Amino acid sequence: MIARLRSWQESLQAFMHPRVLTMLVFGIMAGLPLLLIFSTLSLWLGEVGIAKSEITYFSWAALGYSFKFVWAPLVDVMPLPLLTRWLGRRRAWLLLAQCMVMGSIIFMAMVDPAQNSLVWMGVAAVCLGFSSATQDIVTDAYRIESANAELQAMMSASYIAGYRIGMLLAGGGALFLASYFGTSIEHYNFEAWQLTYWAMASLFLVGILTTLIIDEPKQQQASALINRRHHVRFFITFLLAVSAFICSFALTADLTALAKQKLALLLSNAQLVSVFIELIRLVFAGVAAALVALLMTQIKFIDKQSVTHSYIAPIQDFFTRYGWSLAWLLLALVGLYRISDIVLGVVANPLYQSLGFTKNEIATVVKTFGVFMTIFGAFYGGVLVLRYGVMPILMLGAVLSAITNLLFMLLVQSGHDITMLYVVITADNLSGGLANAAFIAFLSSLTNISFTAVQYAIFSSLMTLIPKVLGGYSGSMVESIGFENFFLMTALMGLPVLLLIALARKRFNLTHPQ
Repeated sequence: MIARLRSWQESLQAFMHPRVLTMLVFGIMAGLPLLLIFSTLSLWLGEVGIAKSEITYFSWAALGYSFKFVWAPLVDVMPLPLLTRWLGRRRAWLLLAQCMVMGSIIFMAMVDPAQNSLVWMGVAAVCLGFSSATQDIVTDAYRIESANAELQAMMSASYIAGYRIGMLLAGGGALFLASYFGTSIEHYNFEAWQLTYWAMASLFLVGILTTLIIDEPKQQQASALINRRHHVRFFITFLLAVSAFICSFALTADLTALAKQKLALLLSNAQLVSVFIELIRLVFAGVAAALVALLMTQIKFIDKQSVTHSYIAPIQDFFTRYGWSLAWLLLALVGLYRISDIVLGVVANPLYQSLGFTKNEIATVVKTFGVFMTIFGAFYGGVLVLRYGVMPILMLGAVLSAITNLLFMLLVQSGHDITMLYVVITADNLSGGLANAAFIAFLSSLTNISFTAVQYAIFSSLMTLIPKVLGGYSGSMVESIGFENFFLMTALMGLPVLLLIALARKRFNLTHPQ
């Protein structure tokens, strides 16, 4: 009994450790941006009268999270002029990322989608997605390096709690503010949304102040890039590769539109054709960027050893440890596990609006009550993982996620029924929290401690890439087949995931994850 009491006292003291409190703040900063370019923005655009098909395209602005592995090695090793000497490598990048996020939110607040071209809002949203993904990269590195192994669990718990608080502020908090400032679906008021986004941007002053106060981690990984010339050339190569990616998208726009038109007539399925063509376009742009990087290596503009250490070694390690067949199976599972809930989530807010739910009702039930249900589901999922292992709970989470998607069909039939909304949100968020707890444990178990930062960035990027690409077309799908058929389709998307888990479970023993 005395030992247990001492253990509880030590746990409470650990939660008050400065590093743990720091991660609570950084978790809030990480959780704030996502909903500002996802669900909250969709409600803003919905009030303006933007079509669902155009609103859901904005989910692509969050693709920065799915490609952060591309510039993660650059952020990991490249010093920033003046800032790095003043603050240190991690704090310098944290400060820059936080200022970029704050500036991007202010940029969004200056664009009125009712008066200005949606292109400017799209640019601002993409900037926010890129800045926020960069912040996540640095925060993960800071968390790993700033404390010993005994404190890592507390820091992770504090970060997750802060992340949910940030989502609550950007979701329910933003909607309450917008409503308070005087905007609604009947009477759109740009100034109300502008003040709301300014308020969200001002919260980053807390994060900036925290970055200036805290200490730089004493233990850091050695830099793979050895001098300033390598840093500059590595950065130039990254910019050229990004430029090739963007140019590829721009130059193939007309050809893509023509291909969609021809194939849509041939196959009589415009939505499927559009998804297929855009995936090919995305792959083609990625190949163009990779060829530029390869060219810069071949002409010895950048050090080949640095590229190998930063990009190739973590991938080689993964395939060496698991073998080709199992590695590809695991990557397929990582890429598809969250497909049903992410694709559904893009149209969730437009659904609530179309059913007549007010912003206050959405903020109360979905953004506030739903967040607490997610936290509870994650906690319960963690307990189940400890009791039964990762793979069984991973399967349970996938089954529940698919089944709860079907509940949205009942919500459509019920219309403006606040009780049914509570039922659907309870089931959906509990299952989502449980599934995410098992999935995070699964991802963590896949990484090699020698390549934790880069490999985890690759896995976390892959898990959202395909779902977010498909999510951009969810509005078009809803307009074509209706909400009920769409939710049925998202539930069916979970069936291949069940097969992948069953196959992986036979070959991959994770009953006692570390």
